[in-house]
Amino acid sequence: MRKLFTDTGLRFLWISLVAFVLDQWSKQTVIENMNLFQSIQILPFFNFTHVHNYGAAFSFLNDAGGWQRWFFTGIAVVVSVVILWWLKQSPKSQKMLPIAFAFILGGALGNVYDRLVYGYVIDFLDFYVNNWHFPAFNIADSAIFIGAALLILDMFLNGDSSKKSATEEHSE
Repeated sequence: MRKLFTDTGLRFLWISLVAFVLDQWSKQTVIENMNLFQSIQILPFFNFTHVHNYGAAFSFLNDAGGWQRWFFTGIAVVVSVVILWWLKQSPKSQKMLPIAFAFILGGALGNVYDRLVYGYVIDFLDFYVNNWHFPAFNIADSAIFIGAALLILDMFLNGDSSKKSATEEHSE
């Protein structure tokens, strides 16, 4: 059992846990200290703004009538299970890919928790230029973004070498 958490990608699950805990802590802080739609300017281009997102990224399907809550929850649960399986299968030699997937898993679970408990995702990071606001997001979304960026970086840095090293390690 110990080898499972030392010799596979599961050794990076602590990243998922940290992302999840930071996400939920930040959201609870917003809930306890801000009213819905309240905005606090932090910098000339950044506010904390308490909003609810009933949709997906960038408020996609935000006003779809409620079915999207369960649809996006289901997708995130399936993706989380696949990520856990993949982390279990990944060899010790791989580092960047399991780290990337650990970030994505922590973020996905943070937003799944919100959907299950509240029926929406709590967003509060609000960047803007003049009157144009980027869609508000949260720490979970940031973790997913970091994971996706690491996946892309790994693709450019390692290309097919990740597949080759995984194949070579499993064939030994």
